[in-house]
Amino acid sequence: MNDIAEEINIELIYVIVNHGFGSRIVKAAKRDGIKGSTIAYARGTAHKKFLDYLGLSDIRKEIVFLLADKETAFRAMEDLNRDFCFDKPNHGIAFTTSVCKVSGTKNIVCNKKSERGAESVMFNLITIIVDKGKGEEVVAAAEKSGSRGATILNARGSGIHETAKLFSMEIAPEKEIVLILSECGITDEIVNSISSSLKMNEPGNGIIYVQNVNTAYGVR
Repeated sequence: MNDIAEEINIELIYVIVNHGFGSRIVKAAKRDGIKGSTIAYARGTAHKKFLDYLGLSDIRKEIVFLLADKETAFRAMEDLNRDFCFDKPNHGIAFTTSVCKVSGTKNIVCNKKSERGAESVMFNLITIIVDKGKGEEVVAAAEKSGSRGATILNARGSGIHETAKLFSMEIAPEKEIVLILSECGITDEIVNSISSSLKMNEPGNGIIYVQNVNTAYGVR
């Protein structure tokens, strides 16, 4: 198939559910025409008094990544919410962010303007990438500024500051990716708290980026 470029708004759907439910999410999404998916394994973390918030207690989680055009994505979100009842405690959460380009069997370039407009954005997705073992420090720093939970994934780095030596051999250390869903009003405070606590302005200490959440289910 030849590569093509189109002006189409597309969404990346994140669905965070308890271990074992990821394949059910994928099967349900296929009914809405979403054929491709990726399932990542992670762990949820939340302070005891916030265990019901986002359904992220200290148990194993699966994160399902689904890519679709906006119309399909929003329809799939509504259907998934109906089938899996994200509004109930500990049933998981689902949200979407905008994607500007996808490469694979074809290239899709999305419009720069969101159909729902900036004024409708209520939540941000904060993504933090740090060395393995630092994820809990990120969560602790975020909680000081009002964060009520997070999801931590294991990963591996390969940047210019991401190598160490073992027996004179360079290795890429393991990483942790922390995902935090935040109300827009406290996003800056959370980011600043994490950045200050983990000295993120120093090379090799990690990276933080923030995305707008266009639609969300299961957030209370």
